[in-house]
Amino acid sequence: MADKKQAEEKNNVFKKLLSSNLTVEVIALILLILLCTVFDHAFLALSWNDNTGGLAGPLITMLQESARYLMIATGMTLVISTAGIDLSVGSVMAVAGAAAMQALSNGTNVWLSILLALVIGLVVGCINGALVAFLGLQPFITTLIMMLAGRGLAKVITSGENTDASAVAGSEPLRWMANGFILGIPANFVIAVVIVVLVGLLCRKTAMGMFIEAVGINPEASRMTGIKPKQILFLVYAISGFLAAIAGLFATASVMRVDVVKTGQDLEMYAILAVVIGGTSLLGGKFSLAGSAVGAVIIAMIRKTIITLGIDSAATPAFFAVVVIVICVMQAPKVRNLSAELKRKRALKSSEKAVAA
Repeated sequence: MADKKQAEEKNNVFKKLLSSNLTVEVIALILLILLCTVFDHAFLALSWNDNTGGLAGPLITMLQESARYLMIATGMTLVISTAGIDLSVGSVMAVAGAAAMQALSNGTNVWLSILLALVIGLVVGCINGALVAFLGLQPFITTLIMMLAGRGLAKVITSGENTDASAVAGSEPLRWMANGFILGIPANFVIAVVIVVLVGLLCRKTAMGMFIEAVGINPEASRMTGIKPKQILFLVYAISGFLAAIAGLFATASVMRVDVVKTGQDLEMYAILAVVIGGTSLLGGKFSLAGSAVGAVIIAMIRKTIITLGIDSAATPAFFAVVVIVICVMQAPKVRNLSAELKRKRALKSSEKAVAA
């Protein structure tokens, strides 16, 4: 009897794992890694680089790139969970990066340059939040306008040129943020993971996460229960802007140069894809920061797969779309419950035969 109960418990745990979006994401990530390994046998190879003081290899490069996706996906998750959208994250990255590089080029202390970039990202996020929460503007339109305005602001900051601060002395802390290592692991990835964990703890160990989900499900009902939807909306957009600024620092500090046109380009779409892959509904409500984090790593892994397979740049968007669609199909409830449905039908047929006999 005890053995049967234990078997049932193990079976229930197994079913829960299979029904989890996070499990599907991990499987998809492993499959992408295996695919790359087939085409490049040295893909999983790791070596120690004495010059950088850290590990080197294709996987390490992928982790370095995923740091920026982790930041914008985390902010986007909170925004989408309130049934909103933030299309300005890519432009905020460009503005923050432009501010940091231009400040460094003008002789500003590196820490003040970093602080300036973060403040600008926070301010842009607060503007988005104020327009959406207090003036009642549509998030799509508001952030779309800010996306266009952000690129323009980046050009104003750099006088329309791509600012290069690679020759500026004293910029080592910023360089380390993007290219350094902590115990052999890319520093930007470690920083990004720590920030994601802190945001997760803030959402799950306090009432903040519940408030965000309540606002996403029904703002009016949440207001009647004592929650202040306007403050919550303002907060999530402010956080999104701040995290996008960190992503901008990661992107520009890797080469110590900002391209006002290409920095952060299309990353708002990648952030949305990471959130969707992570299982958060675009209609708002319940969200998963862990799912979005793994989704962000998957986005970086897809880009790495494209390079490893040598796919032509013209076909890159199509390949990207196919992989994302496959992952989303794998997560569909009907697909995940397919085996259980087949078992149910077989059991029903067996019982019908038994009755007929």
